[in-house]
Amino acid sequence: MLTLTSLRETPLHRLPAGWKLAALAAASLWLFTLQSGAALGVTICATGAVYLWLGRDIAARGIALLRPLWPFLAVLGLWHLWIGDMAAGIFLAGRMLCAVALANLVTMTTQLEALIAVLTRLLAPTARIGLQPQVLALSVALVIRFTPVLMDKTAQLMQAWRARGGGRANWRIVLPVALIALDDADHVADALRARGGIVPQNGLRPE
Repeated sequence: MLTLTSLRETPLHRLPAGWKLAALAAASLWLFTLQSGAALGVTICATGAVYLWLGRDIAARGIALLRPLWPFLAVLGLWHLWIGDMAAGIFLAGRMLCAVALANLVTMTTQLEALIAVLTRLLAPTARIGLQPQVLALSVALVIRFTPVLMDKTAQLMQAWRARGGGRANWRIVLPVALIALDDADHVADALRARGGIVPQNGLRPE
């Protein structure tokens, strides 16, 4: 499984995962309450400055992780062009880019185990209704880790399709992408079983 966590330690690596997740939640709320383009521009510049402060390699990785957003930005741009309100489209695109960049920054500077531990504590109340917080936390962490992996494999599949003369990739790649996702999920399930599975907080494994 591809990890988004940077192997080179930065000052943000040393901050507790809970603090970073709380800051991300607060920043996301701040972004979506902004009404001023100037304030949004300052926020985007501040996010970019943090990336550059952490190093050029982190900044380059952050830019690479934003590339899968271009289809969504293209659709957003075309829609607002059609309705004649490009200013609103640019504003929404800036919000989206900044929010995703901040989320990527957290995952790049936080170990998977730390994320799971924080999410398990946050989801502890769900145990009262019969759910397993550890399973839910692991599910969220796996989504965070596998989304860029699946996007990367989809891009490779689209390139292979075009290289073989298939023209522009379309709905025909949906089934192969789904099979890739199921195959990855099967491998992860086998890996979890080989490591003993997930032990609930009460220490008893489910039957």
